[in-house]
Amino acid sequence: MSESLSALLARHGRPAPRYTCYPSVAQWESTPTPQQWIADLDAALNAATGRGLSVYVHIPFCASLCTFCGCHLRVVRNHALARPYVDTLLAEHALYRHHLARSQLPIGELHLGGGTPTFLPPEELDRLLDGLLRHAHVRADANLAVESDPRSVTKAHLAVLRHHGFNRISYGVQDMDPRVQDIVNRPLSQQRLQQAVSEAREAGFACIAFDLIHGLPLQTPDSLQLTMDVVEHLRPERIAFYPYAHVPWIKPGQRRYTEADLPEGDDRRQLYLAGRARLTDAGYVDIGVDQYALPHDSLARALREEHLHRNLMGFTSVTTDALLGLGVSAIGDTVASLAQNDKNQPRYEARVAAGELPLQRGHVLDAADRAIRGHLQQLLNHCQTQWLNDENITPWRSAIEGRLMPLADDGLVVITREGVVVTPQGRPFLRNVCAAFDLRLHGNHCNKMQVDPV
Repeated sequence: MSESLSALLARHGRPAPRYTCYPSVAQWESTPTPQQWIADLDAALNAATGRGLSVYVHIPFCASLCTFCGCHLRVVRNHALARPYVDTLLAEHALYRHHLARSQLPIGELHLGGGTPTFLPPEELDRLLDGLLRHAHVRADANLAVESDPRSVTKAHLAVLRHHGFNRISYGVQDMDPRVQDIVNRPLSQQRLQQAVSEAREAGFACIAFDLIHGLPLQTPDSLQLTMDVVEHLRPERIAFYPYAHVPWIKPGQRRYTEADLPEGDDRRQLYLAGRARLTDAGYVDIGVDQYALPHDSLARALREEHLHRNLMGFTSVTTDALLGLGVSAIGDTVASLAQNDKNQPRYEARVAAGELPLQRGHVLDAADRAIRGHLQQLLNHCQTQWLNDENITPWRSAIEGRLMPLADDGLVVITREGVVVTPQGRPFLRNVCAAFDLRLHGNHCNKMQVDPV
């Protein structure tokens, strides 16, 4: 099976976006005005489904730079910076409540990301969450999640998060081989990771997730087994097994090493195959697009019960009608438009202080964008899509079928008159199936793409 999958990866595993949004950020063309963005959010809040919002809050601070990282962050040691930033986040939240004429926002999902959200001292984390949730109507099935660094999270952080109803914590592990940890500047002992996991379980977190990366410098299939041994021992409910993206022209920290340190070609594929085999052999379900979960986890249940949902934060078991991004560089998403906050922190803070929505760029979806987005959501969430009665896709259907034919020839998809079905063997190629539908990827914008390699 692994040899067959290896051959298929060599043939079909081309770089493709992760499709947490469509169009991808590099393809955005027309930024919505603040008035249009508010109108689109308001329409989502008034949708007949009544599923409310997902809210993403970006905390940019990190105590040190992990050289592999592609996130928008700020390396600082002064924790006193947390207080004015929390003030700004709460002020931005108040701006949205004012513009939407709502004293409370309906929330189905709240996610703190970064950076390192637990860089905030516990008292500032408590103040932030109290300010957000005091003005929210939280669904009974809401998913409240936080990203954290297992090296610095404390029992006080965990207690604050649990007090406010957080039920999932994601630890950035990446790799447990000391040689790899050293070259990417992220030392983490197994003892410290085990302590962080134990403390989270004792605090009452129902779901613990690990973020892992394959394709890191100095990583080998044998060294990756060290990481997978730790995974099997600690048994987190979820695993994100991401491909490393080498973009030193965007992230200068990656110049700490060179391409000679990176696994390429078949060596890189073998890392993915070795990790995937260990995870599936250990009982993890392949959710798709780098995500794995134990069978009892809500993500695996959502896959079985066919109510999986994908948004800018990845796969989730909770479906909402829009996503509101708060904080520097945060991205929001509605059916009609996407919008990203200013990426310059002083300017972001000044604009919020002036009572201005701090939008920097975005995209207003046209009819073709909406049609393709709908098909991508169906493929990602349900591994199939229907196109028989979709007039919006008719002009491009033959081209899409042509791009899908090599995948169909190898049994990864089934193409019918009604639509497309991704086979079980095709699940590892979900991004590539979606890429066949991506009109912008195959049009004038393809030369601007920033994509993750498989």
